[in-house]
Amino acid sequence: MINPAVDGLAEHVGTAAACALLGRSRASHYRAKNPPPPRPRTPRPAPANKLSAAERAHVLAVLTSQRFADKSVAQVWATLLDEGTYLCSMSTMHRILREHDMAGERRRQASHPPRTRPELVATAPGQVWSWDITKLKGPERGVYYDLYVVLDIFSRFVVGWTIAAREDAEIAKNLLEHAMGIHGVPEAIHADSETVRAGVLRGPDPHSDGRARMLVPGVLRGS
Repeated sequence: MINPAVDGLAEHVGTAAACALLGRSRASHYRAKNPPPPRPRTPRPAPANKLSAAERAHVLAVLTSQRFADKSVAQVWATLLDEGTYLCSMSTMHRILREHDMAGERRRQASHPPRTRPELVATAPGQVWSWDITKLKGPERGVYYDLYVVLDIFSRFVVGWTIAAREDAEIAKNLLEHAMGIHGVPEAIHADSETVRAGVLRGPDPHSDGRARMLVPGVLRGS
């Protein structure tokens, strides 16, 4: 768009003055009006050391062999070089892999199958309990108390509770043992993964010594 403006102004003040007034380089203005003819693109000659089709197939066979299938290109190249074998450069290996859609991570990746979370299902009262600790505001700013609650997940009945000034595994253990003395021993006790909750009743199966089994964590469902 600036060339017509320069040409229109040049009719009155000249090309040099028009370019100076419009901030246009005279060389750029003349080059835009008379562009040089396009140069013919000559084909790039193939390098003298270009691999033949058979050699490229051999390199691909080495890269995909059982020995090097999970090794990176740098590892393959260095290993072969240590053994006194030079097939091609690392960049050529990468090009050959790209031509066959094999570029990317070649090393074996660890697989992590999804883990199934334990599900605690209660079909009657007294089978599964769940317990937790809730912070309660105290009478002054910065003062809190800990409310320990043990709940039967089927009946939603509170089988035990207590309030303490701190979180402590011994307090929770005494609360659970007191609740078991009144309501009996459940089949399982659920808690989250926090330290105090996880270390209270992690014990053997209840059928072996009468102690409840704690699962951490779990999905609760009462039916």
